[in-house]
Amino acid sequence: MFPLYPKCILQSTFRSFRALFMAVFILISCTLASGQEPVKPDADTGSGMRTGTRRPPVKDAQMRPITAGGFVDGAPVYFVDVTHQAGLDKFHHRSGEPAKTTILETPGSGVALLDYDNDGWLDIYLLNGSTVGALKGKEPAPRAMLLHNNHDGTFTDVTDKAGVANERWGFGVAVGDYDNDGWPDIYVSNYGKNRLYHNNHDGTFTDVAEKAGVTLGSWSTGATWGDYDHDGYLDLFVPGYVKFDINNPPISGHGGLPQGFCEFRGVPVMCGPRGLPGEPDHLFHNNKDGTFTDVSVKAGVDDSRGYYGLSSVFVDIDDDGWIDLAVANDSVPKYLYRNKHDGTFEDVSYLSGFALNDDGREQAAMGIAVGDYVRNGHIDLYITNFSDDYNTLYRNDGEGGFADVTSQAGISNLTLPFLGWGTGFLDFDNDGLLDIFVANGHVYPEVDKTDWGTTYRQRPLLLRNVDGLKFQEVPPATGSGLAVVVPARGAALGDLFNDGHIDVVLNNMDTTPTLLRNVTKNANHWVTLKLVGGAKSPRDAIGAKVFLMAGGVRQRADIFSGGSYASSSDQRLHFGLASATKIEKVEIFWPSGAKEAIELPAVDRIYMVVEGKGVVGQ
Repeated sequence: MFPLYPKCILQSTFRSFRALFMAVFILISCTLASGQEPVKPDADTGSGMRTGTRRPPVKDAQMRPITAGGFVDGAPVYFVDVTHQAGLDKFHHRSGEPAKTTILETPGSGVALLDYDNDGWLDIYLLNGSTVGALKGKEPAPRAMLLHNNHDGTFTDVTDKAGVANERWGFGVAVGDYDNDGWPDIYVSNYGKNRLYHNNHDGTFTDVAEKAGVTLGSWSTGATWGDYDHDGYLDLFVPGYVKFDINNPPISGHGGLPQGFCEFRGVPVMCGPRGLPGEPDHLFHNNKDGTFTDVSVKAGVDDSRGYYGLSSVFVDIDDDGWIDLAVANDSVPKYLYRNKHDGTFEDVSYLSGFALNDDGREQAAMGIAVGDYVRNGHIDLYITNFSDDYNTLYRNDGEGGFADVTSQAGISNLTLPFLGWGTGFLDFDNDGLLDIFVANGHVYPEVDKTDWGTTYRQRPLLLRNVDGLKFQEVPPATGSGLAVVVPARGAALGDLFNDGHIDVVLNNMDTTPTLLRNVTKNANHWVTLKLVGGAKSPRDAIGAKVFLMAGGVRQRADIFSGGSYASSSDQRLHFGLASATKIEKVEIFWPSGAKEAIELPAVDRIYMVVEGKGVVGQ
């Protein structure tokens, strides 16, 4: 029997061990990272993705791999696939060749939900990939697509008029009003030069990346906007993935790599990311004049270790009023940077418990979900990972630390056969508890030729929050939206039909996207808030947090850009209210530091709230 010590002493002791471990690790890592040496492969993973222990096949009653099966006849239907009816199937994603012989062809692209024309309805921006032939000018380049919401359940392609086709190898998209003119702008992360599409207020955009100084030109992934220095203007963080030369791609048996160097479970596959040099990360400070300055090194977020960044998000983790930065890295430890309020960040990845999982292992992190699923007022994080490993649920302990509570939540074994990408917290049934959505799809086409219990195309997962402590899988009803089997990557969540239900858009590899409309039927109520920042806040209020009390329950929601996998979701804040018909209290913490209490007269409505002016346009 261990003696019973006060909680604060136990936490302090635990953090001391964490701090010692982190110091030793950083010393070793910095030594290895000099000259940006590639992360060395190991016996379990070869030069591929970092995974957990090999798992036995998981199959359903009809002997289908559970990733493409497990459908339940007669189960309640919560989502339906309305891709064709909505007109989204006119878009077709392309990423290299079907064999996926190089890593450039495998991560896929993100998707954004944004109201680009300020008509009060969310539009959809789908990024496209490319091909080596297109990059070399030998064939037409695949194009991104902007789809205008027609307010009737359908969408119209307005890409040509808007001027946002990209026609580069697109990976990530982040939405933010960087010049505070009241119109959302779009940052696109590419292999090659990135784009910054400035909104011209007339349904068109202009690429100003060169002038703004944010093109880079390497391999960028899931960016995030946020005002890290409290000057009222959004800054931009852009993670980098792998240094990749299309003229000399890493392939087993070529370019000095021995035959069989790149394998997964003994099967030859594409090489990377482990064993390849990583791209650095970049933080761009907004100069308030349409240009940005790269302050990555000064701020301490440049990724000197050369890790493989895929997704990122600015959000206030420790509730000190300053946004912090979380980065999902593939097959290496994750980053968590604490804002020091002086233009710099402190790397607390290990000290916080976020870098590794509960087993002390790095994981192949792809996507990040942000939300207070416990309803204790603190931001929690959910990370999607590679197959043969579990997606990780990190509970915020409220004092700068995270605990991997995936097993306690009852969902560690569930995700093992799946390979997760885009993700998000959402209250799909408006019961006041945040649930989890996960988009899935494998990177190795070779898995379809094996008997491992996993597949290249996979169905999504919806995890219902039971009581703020545990989650349960929502059964995928046969023929429903949860039974679609696709090679999903990016996922964006939002109320596309303004009906108080959160929908999901998936950007799928080498095929059409998927629009999952939420058709949940119950008597629960809801409310949605669109925030507009004042003179000292970013105009789109990114970085704001809202606490809402209804039915005696206090909920929290934050406005952020990015997250998921390389995608941007609805920046309006949605609250499920269960049976409550009256909202008792709403407190808004604006990015400027101002605190404001407002009253909402009714439920089941969307409200616009302007900083310092309360609800407008009722």
